[in-house]
Amino acid sequence: MLLKAVFWDLDGTLIDSEPYWHQGEIVIAHANGGEWDENDGWEGSGTPVPDVARRMIAKGCALTVEQIDKQLKDYVYHAEVERLPWIDGVQEVLRSLKDAGVPSMLVTTSPRRMAENIMAQTGGLFEGYVCGDDPVAHKPDPAPYLTAAARLGIAPEDMPYCVVVEDSMTGIRAGAASGATTIAQTGWIRNDTSMGPQFASIASYVGIDATALDAFVRQRVA
Repeated sequence: MLLKAVFWDLDGTLIDSEPYWHQGEIVIAHANGGEWDENDGWEGSGTPVPDVARRMIAKGCALTVEQIDKQLKDYVYHAEVERLPWIDGVQEVLRSLKDAGVPSMLVTTSPRRMAENIMAQTGGLFEGYVCGDDPVAHKPDPAPYLTAAARLGIAPEDMPYCVVVEDSMTGIRAGAASGATTIAQTGWIRNDTSMGPQFASIASYVGIDATALDAFVRQRVA
């Protein structure tokens, strides 16, 4: 198997958590004099929370960026502790990789406590994680993916032998810029990512396992 590792984004890739974020935005905005709806939430999908907070303020939310950032992350964290909304089939993909001896790493801009919650609920399916609290540049910079690879002892020149699975354009650009074989998960995001720099796109995890991901790498490096 040529596949060396798989790096996973969190929201919209492993878990269908965008509804948690959007509902939190709506609750916070409406409680503080702002206007916000689900379409506003999708427009900010994949962007840092402070950027979303500034848009919420522009639409009348009477809180600071820092207040929105804390309240929104608290809302989503507690929702995820109560129930992780796993995307259908993804846990089977993770188990297939584990059985094949291919490490998976979580690479997310979410805070450390959210990453730790994933670690606690996956029973050793991930080797580790890079999160938004780590001292590296955020996506679309490739730094989070290169950092995750370095933690596995994978050199930058070997990134084509690694797969990145992402859903947002921000994340897809980060994965592609890292040199990894980047796969866009299009099934749980409303924004059109078809023109992104990904190597391939998938709409579900049907038919995806360690062998299928290795095949993407083999096509890429051929």
